[in-house]
Amino acid sequence: MFDTLIRKALVIDGSGAAPYVADLAIADGKIAEVANFIDAEARHHVDGDGLCLSPGFIDVHTHDDLNVIQDPDMLAKISQGVTTVIVGNCGISASPVTLAGDPPDPLNLLGNRTAFTYPRFSLYAQAVIEAQPSVNVGALVGHTAIRNNHMDDLQRTATATELEAMMADVRGALSDGALGMSSGLAYGSAKCSSTEEVMALVKELGREGAIYTTHLRTEFDAVLEAMNEAFLTARSGKVPLVISHLKCAGKGNWGRSGELLTHIEQANAAQKVACDCYPYAASSSTLDLAQVTDETEIFITWSQGSPDQAGRYLKAIAADWDTDLISAAKRLLPAGAVYYCMDEQDVTNIVSYPRSMIGSDGLPNDPHPHPRLWGAFPRVLGHYCRDLGALDLPQAVHKMTGLSASEFRLAERGLIKPGYCADLVLFDFQTIKDTADYTNPKQAAKGVEKVWVNGVLSYEPGTHVTGRSGQFLYRQ
Repeated sequence: MFDTLIRKALVIDGSGAAPYVADLAIADGKIAEVANFIDAEARHHVDGDGLCLSPGFIDVHTHDDLNVIQDPDMLAKISQGVTTVIVGNCGISASPVTLAGDPPDPLNLLGNRTAFTYPRFSLYAQAVIEAQPSVNVGALVGHTAIRNNHMDDLQRTATATELEAMMADVRGALSDGALGMSSGLAYGSAKCSSTEEVMALVKELGREGAIYTTHLRTEFDAVLEAMNEAFLTARSGKVPLVISHLKCAGKGNWGRSGELLTHIEQANAAQKVACDCYPYAASSSTLDLAQVTDETEIFITWSQGSPDQAGRYLKAIAADWDTDLISAAKRLLPAGAVYYCMDEQDVTNIVSYPRSMIGSDGLPNDPHPHPRLWGAFPRVLGHYCRDLGALDLPQAVHKMTGLSASEFRLAERGLIKPGYCADLVLFDFQTIKDTADYTNPKQAAKGVEKVWVNGVLSYEPGTHVTGRSGQFLYRQ
């Protein structure tokens, strides 16, 4: 007897192949059988007629490091059909971290000082296992986090002694099962690191078959030079590269997406390169003075400097204070912001690019988060796939499942295939839609009917989360 039998669903298997109607059986957390008709009994029967059945979505770019422990229901993700999150992006990770004071920007995006209690990667992995979140968790270690462990001043590159200690941290995390390392070279706490510093750490990844992801040193005018640095760094360590949230930031860069994508294609002839992206024309992070310009609308989501100004646009704040944008921004710091810095056509081009994966880059601790936290994956399916026709349904699902599992080397995930883990989402392609917006960002999507994680029913709209069966995914 099977645990669950799903009947007559349109199967989009995650490979990019054409859909087909089939029954699917789940047993012991795995996909047991996929066939035109399965003549068997099951404890639970699900009518999939008229609905799509795909692998659970893999969010390759998250900052859920501590939320999978503190808020293990993970409703913002499971309600989208996300069954796996990759944490530790942009150089920011919860482990291995030892703080001497408050976490520096942008490490503070994850939480305050008391939240960082994992000086070793193994302790973090064990905490996730004990919390048993509703989603699977794979983790990168952050370059900025490791810098913070050994440097008394982040506004310079590491000394030889500091770099040796950082390399030891990377080796320890990899031996404990980290997927790889991320960097966030655009942030003030990492931008002074030399290319050679990062290359030394990436070589440790190459020795263990791990992956390197990077938030480029800039996503503005010098983005091609920043991409070249990333290509060189990954090539020197003989590791796969993922460029985080690829974008053409700033009006001066609008229309350059074709140039960036061609650059990746050319690099990919000599090394393995991919990218992730989110399906929105606005970004979100901490308030960065380098991004403050009068050509971009900036919405302040939180502020420690002037908490009463949260939820307002920077231009309005500056006008009320009778000052310029930079001066106003300095008074708000530390703060969070949404930047309306991209062109919609560039976003469409990058979302539909064959080597791009989907990552929400959501900030779960932001009191007014970007809507991507709750809506990224349904938005790809509903807006870009169904409404715009920028990519077809098998392509869209592949970007969120099979491609992601392959790039991050997640064994037996990302495909509908007998023997694979039963991470599955049943959705209505005609109605799936992100409902989160910039005004009301904390809203569950429509059209996601059921989600299973490791064979356990874990989400149905209008009900409480019914399963907490996520696993920690160690590097294979």
